[in-house]
Amino acid sequence: MSYIASNGLRLCCQLGLDLIISRERLIQLIKKAENFGLSLSMYGNCSSRQSLEVSHSLYFSEALFLFLQKVDLTSKAVVEVLARTTEYLQPNPASRAKLTMLNTVSKIRGQVKNPGYPQSEGLLGESMIRYGKELGEESNFGDALLDAGESMKRLAEVKDSLDIEVKQNFIDPLQNLCDKDLKEIQHHLKKLEGRRLDFDYKKKRQGKIPDEELRQALEKFEESKEVAETSMHNLLETDIEQVSQLSALVDAQLDYHRQAVQILDELADKLKRRVREASSRPKREYKPKPRETYEFGESDQSNGGFSCNPAPKVSAASSSFRSEKPSRTPSRTFCECLCLL
Repeated sequence: MSYIASNGLRLCCQLGLDLIISRERLIQLIKKAENFGLSLSMYGNCSSRQSLEVSHSLYFSEALFLFLQKVDLTSKAVVEVLARTTEYLQPNPASRAKLTMLNTVSKIRGQVKNPGYPQSEGLLGESMIRYGKELGEESNFGDALLDAGESMKRLAEVKDSLDIEVKQNFIDPLQNLCDKDLKEIQHHLKKLEGRRLDFDYKKKRQGKIPDEELRQALEKFEESKEVAETSMHNLLETDIEQVSQLSALVDAQLDYHRQAVQILDELADKLKRRVREASSRPKREYKPKPRETYEFGESDQSNGGFSCNPAPKVSAASSSFRSEKPSRTPSRTFCECLCLL
C-alpha cells in the first residue's frame, strides 16, 4: 500500500502522540508488521521514555496498526470470496466470458432482459429430450430419456433461481462493501498520508516557519488519523452484516438442494416404475422372414442377370478374309469375365 512506505521518521513522546509502549510490546508489533508487509526499523534504546526512529508512513500506534491489519485481511477475504462464489455458480470460464460479453452488449443496446448462464443441467436435458423424441414412444429408452430430460430442465430452472438469490443477497452486498466502505477507508488513509507528509515537511522546517503553522499541520494530521481509525472501527464493528450475508448464501444453497432432491426423487420413482412395467411385459421374439429361393440357370435367368454363354468360335474359312496384319489374341467378352468369377 502507498501509505506504508516512507522515509525514517523521528517520533518523540513530547509530540503528544500515542507511542509510549513497552519494549516487549513494540517487539511484538514489529514481528506482526513484518508478517503484514510493513518495514519497521528501530535505532537506539527502546525504553518507553526515549525517542524512537521508525520507518513507517504513519505515526505508529497499536490501535491504528491493528485496524490496518484487520481491514486489509477483510478486503482480501471479500475479493477472494466474491471470485470463488462466481466460479461456484458459473464453473465454465468460457461460458462466463461469453455471458459477460453478452451482458455488456445488452447494456449498450439498452435491453432490459439479459441472457442467463447456460446451466449444464439444461444442456443435458435438451439433449435427452431431443433423442427421446427421435427414438419414439415405442422405445422404453426413449420414454425414459424424455422423463430425465424434463427433470434436468427443472434442475436448470432451480439453479437459475439459486444464481439470482445468491447475487441479490450475497454477491451484491459484498460488492457494495468493496465499492463504498473499503474505498472510503482507502480515501481516508490517502488523505492521512498527505497530511502526514505535510506535517513532516513543516516539522523539518521548525524554527523557520511560525509555530502556529506547525501546530495546525499537526492538528490536521490528528484529525485525519481519527477519521481513518473511526471508519475502520465502524467497518470491523459491523461485520455482523457480512455474517448475515453469508447466512443468506447458505440458505439459498439449502433451498436449491432441497428442490433438487425432490426433483431427482420424482425422477427416480418414474424410472423405477418404467423398469417394472418393462420387466412385466412378455418378451417379443423376433422371427425373421423366410428366405426367398433363387434358381440360377445357364440361359434365361429370372433375376435379369447376364447370360454367360461362351463366345462362338471363329471358323477357318472366315479366317481367310482377315487382313494380312499380325493376328492378336482375341480379348475375352464381358460375359466370359463374369463366368470366371
